[in-house]
Amino acid sequence: MSTATASRRHEQERTRRRHRLAAALRLFARFGFDEGAGGHITARDPEHLDTFWINPFGVNFAHVRASDLLLVNGSGDVIAGEGRINPAGFIIHSSIHHARADVVAVAHSHSVHGRAWATLGRRLAPLTQDACAFYRHHEVFDEFDGVVLDLDEGKRIAARLAGNKAIILRNHGLLTVGGTVDEAAWWFIAMDRACQVQLLAEAAGKPVMISPEAAESTAAVMGTPAMGRLNFRPLYYDIIRSEPDLLE
Repeated sequence: MSTATASRRHEQERTRRRHRLAAALRLFARFGFDEGAGGHITARDPEHLDTFWINPFGVNFAHVRASDLLLVNGSGDVIAGEGRINPAGFIIHSSIHHARADVVAVAHSHSVHGRAWATLGRRLAPLTQDACAFYRHHEVFDEFDGVVLDLDEGKRIAARLAGNKAIILRNHGLLTVGGTVDEAAWWFIAMDRACQVQLLAEAAGKPVMISPEAAESTAAVMGTPAMGRLNFRPLYYDIIRSEPDLLE
């Protein structure tokens, strides 16, 4: 492959990832996952693999466009775009991107149901078909020492996440990852809903859990990367049709 061809392919993929990232942020706003200046979604650059794109600090998710995204290097320097980055967001996301070469995107926000569930400090149970997507594929980070501003804590979160698709940060919220922006965003949406369902079910009575065997087989269908991409697709096309300015 010629240098020019490789460059064009990188640019096409870069544009694709930035469009998906801006769309995911708009969707998070639509789902009510935004709160103040908290929350961040990142996407690794397809060419410069030690850098990633992130939403600018202090800009409402509902207003982010692809052109507003910032490219950040491993030292936390903004090397493309104009704006500031969330310091805690950089520490968490950079640690995960560094530890997981397979991860293209990381999503974290302070969603209401995710935060409520995170106070319990335990994994989700396989109560529904959708919750099975996370069966034996999510962890709990059971430390909380305040806002994550210590690189060592970011590394501990990444280590606890290990090879899973999601982690519950105790007393903090949810974090999901994926091989595409589509996957990471969908897993976050699905996990927050799973938290909401389990909170409601446990408030109403004693839920009946799906058996380990059935949960395992359901996870093999509902928890695949392809399923994550499939479920994100209609949300993506809906948001770019209703809010086309996000692609600017």
